[in-house]
Amino acid sequence: MKPLAELDARAVRAVLLDIDETLTTGGKLTGDAYAALERLRAAGKIVVPVTGRPAGWCDHIARMWPVDAVVGENGAFYFFFSEGKLHKRFLDEAPARARQRARLDAVARRILAEVPGSALATDQPYRETDLAIDYCEDVLPLGLESAERIATLMRDSGLNAKISSIHVNGWFGAYDKLATSRLLFEERFGLDLGRSNREVVFVGDSANDAPMFGFFENSVGVANVRRFEGRLAAPPKYVTREASGAGFVELAEHLLRGR
Repeated sequence: MKPLAELDARAVRAVLLDIDETLTTGGKLTGDAYAALERLRAAGKIVVPVTGRPAGWCDHIARMWPVDAVVGENGAFYFFFSEGKLHKRFLDEAPARARQRARLDAVARRILAEVPGSALATDQPYRETDLAIDYCEDVLPLGLESAERIATLMRDSGLNAKISSIHVNGWFGAYDKLATSRLLFEERFGLDLGRSNREVVFVGDSANDAPMFGFFENSVGVANVRRFEGRLAAPPKYVTREASGAGFVELAEHLLRGR
C-alpha cells in the first residue's frame, strides 16, 4: 500500500466510500467528516456511500446527507433522492426478498447457537435483504477468528458472506458492493466504471471492501485497514496516515487540493 500523497487526484470525478470506521470514528459521524462530504459535493464530485448498513439507514442517508446516492446492504440496492422524492432500486424483487427472509432467520438461529457471544445486529429490523451478525459493535468483541467462523457458517448454508469492521453480513444473490456500484453509475450517471476507473476513488477499511479495493486503481484504505492485513482478498492501493473519519478527511483534503 502506497502513501496517499502518491495518488494523482487531478482526474477524480467521483468518491465512493464505506461508512463504518471509514467515515465514522468509534461509531460516530464527526462534524469534520460530514463537512468533508459536503465539501466534496460542493466541489462537483459525485459522492456515494457504499455500505453494509440497512435499508432503513439508507433511506435517511439518501434523503438527508450531502450525497448523490447510496448503495446499501452490501449491494442489495441503491437509493437516491431526486426532485423531492426517494427512489429505490433493488436487485431482487419483493417476493424473492420475502422468501429469502425465512431462510436467513434459520441461518441466524444456527449461528447464534454455535458462536457464543455473537448476536443479531441491532440494525437487523431495518434490513430488507441480508443477515447481519454482530461480533464487535454492541457485543463484547469476539475477534476476527470468531468473525471468520460466522462467515463459514453462512457460506455452508449457501449465503454469500463478508466481514466488515463490526458485523458479518450474509445474503442470497450474486451481487456485492462492486456489482451494484457499477449498475448505479451506468443507470444513474451514464458512466462505465471500468472505462472511467481512473476518475473514481473508493475508500474503505475492511474485508467486505476487498472487491472495491481490487477493482479501482484509486482505492484507498484509511489507516485502520491494517487491522485486516493478510486477510484481504485484495488490499487497497493507497493508505492514509490517519484512521477512520480523520483518514477520510485526509483523503477529502488531498482530492480538493488536486482539483
